[in-house]
Amino acid sequence: MQPIIRINLEEKIRGAGPVIIELGCGRKERPGRITIDKVDMPHVNIVADIEQGLGFLPDGCVDEIHCRSVLEHIRNFENVIKEIVRVLKKDGRAHIFVPHFSNPHYYSDFTHVRFFGLYTFYYFVDAEYQLYRKVPNFYTDVRIRILSQRLKFRSSFKIINPAKKLLGWFINLHTLLQEYYEENLCYLFPCHGIEIVFSPDS
Repeated sequence: MQPIIRINLEEKIRGAGPVIIELGCGRKERPGRITIDKVDMPHVNIVADIEQGLGFLPDGCVDEIHCRSVLEHIRNFENVIKEIVRVLKKDGRAHIFVPHFSNPHYYSDFTHVRFFGLYTFYYFVDAEYQLYRKVPNFYTDVRIRILSQRLKFRSSFKIINPAKKLLGWFINLHTLLQEYYEENLCYLFPCHGIEIVFSPDS
């Protein structure tokens, strides 16, 4: 799939303002952001399959990448993370949301191809910056620095949402509470998703 670029990308990148990318923008318009999606819609600036990389963007040109409910559709996950790290500036940030593996609605979407848990992104992190439970990072040489990671709780039943928010507040007080929750409680009190912010660690 050859990218279709509908904007002056070079002008956007060399402009005075920050370069903000929205990967998998879907049907929502994102003012002030360069929108990228595989599906050709009127407000999409660049129609491209991100599984094939972000070759239309030069190295280290992006200040922020936003990617919400997209990576669970990606088969070549490592390559997409590698491309995100490549195009981000050294102090750039990626803001990611993915569904947690305990989310019961995850399984309803036949286009979902992968799971995410508390440790998924730590496979790209050096050992000294990992959580209490260490995970192997020798599968890849891609490195990120995780700046924040929060478990998000919400329900389709609005009456339950205040209790879910209180649970999330408590669990996110410390990474050890997050780890204990995921190992022992996540199927009793399912988690909606994970919000993570990371930067390149080069």
